Amino acid sequence: MAIAQFINRRRRAGVLAAAALAVLAAAVDVVGAAQPADAAAGRPPVGLSLPAPTGRYQVGSIALHLVDHSRADPWQPDVPYRELMVSLYYPTRHAADHAPTPYMLPAAAAHFDAVDINQYLGLDLPTGQTNWAATATHVAQRAPVAGRGLPVLLYSPGLGEPRTWDTTLVTDLASRGYLVVTIDNTYESPEVQFPLSATDPDGPLRTLTLPDISQPDQLTAFLAKTLAVRAADTSFVLDSLAALDTGHNPDAEHTALPAGLTGAFNLRAVGMFGHSVGGSAAAVAMDADPRITAGLDFDGNLSYPDGSLTAPAAHGLRRPFLLVGKDGDTDTGPGWQAFLANTPGWAKELTLRGSEHASFTDAEALLPQLGLSPDALSADIGTIDPRVALTTERAYVAAFFDRWLRGRNNHLLDGPSPAYPAMEFVG
Repeated sequence: MAIAQFINRRRRAGVLAAAALAVLAAAVDVVGAAQPADAAAGRPPVGLSLPAPTGRYQVGSIALHLVDHSRADPWQPDVPYRELMVSLYYPTRHAADHAPTPYMLPAAAAHFDAVDINQYLGLDLPTGQTNWAATATHVAQRAPVAGRGLPVLLYSPGLGEPRTWDTTLVTDLASRGYLVVTIDNTYESPEVQFPLSATDPDGPLRTLTLPDISQPDQLTAFLAKTLAVRAADTSFVLDSLAALDTGHNPDAEHTALPAGLTGAFNLRAVGMFGHSVGGSAAAVAMDADPRITAGLDFDGNLSYPDGSLTAPAAHGLRRPFLLVGKDGDTDTGPGWQAFLANTPGWAKELTLRGSEHASFTDAEALLPQLGLSPDALSADIGTIDPRVALTTERAYVAAFFDRWLRGRNNHLLDGPSPAYPAMEFVG
């Protein structure tokens, strides 16, 4: 919910007007023409690197183009079907002979870098200085899958965030033996690059589209529709995974699939997690689709700007759900309190001390490499040591899904642990 959070911050500060929102809506669709100083001086953009996964497996991946012919695109009425890009990350033992997976495809990376990224993510990322396509991911394309019957995790990014924006956590879970599927929700992601075609040799690019959300009721309606669309997208992706598991290839271009993918899924053990509006979507999708066994929300609201509640907050969930929030002031309180009060199943709320909203994304690993000032870093990712944040997040997410999808309870979620003092148990 990075854009919505940006809007709400401006509203709470009393400086949001319809004209300012119109500027925001225009900014997210326009590629900036200005050249940053480093680019103008001819210096090459910086290549970044994500932390290596910590599990016992290497990690492979494949991207798939999925088309849902049963419904029109909800954001573009003239598009007669819904198209999504997803990536599957999975354990492998044979990564060495396969090309590395790019963090972003070239056209998507160029768009992400050229626009005012702060409008998307609420961060202080400089434009023109980072080669996002060359960011090292420690992932091998189309490497053979290791194992069968792997528990499945679905990842939903924040509004205005690409599906790659939590690759650090996604690849770590894959290295621990999960099959993780990241979903780009087209026209909500800043950009989605689809496979090349005769008319688009670099692959067509679909960019973020915002309706008029200048009034609170319009913003509430937009977010409610966003969550409903994501729930439908998630169910469609689960249908596509079931087809993959039985040997069918739902990819629109029938791209070659990795060896061992058929039969690799345990679709009776499905979890979902997400950041910001993606965390909200995890709860809403879980409420709508009984195939999702357990869910986790990183700092995503379960209430709307007008004070109304999402369905999971209004009546709770009967399956396990974990809330993990940022430190300090937050607007998640009313929705989270209602959810915890109304949920008859297992539910807990944790706070990562010293964190900010973006601490649960790749910003925690990437921003310290960009040479930002200490003040800018603390505003973006908090005061927590990035290594502590990453280690703590990995441990608690793995403990949660291991407990509810694998039946492996290491008791980390029973209460505070001296091994991870940054994680506070709230409720």
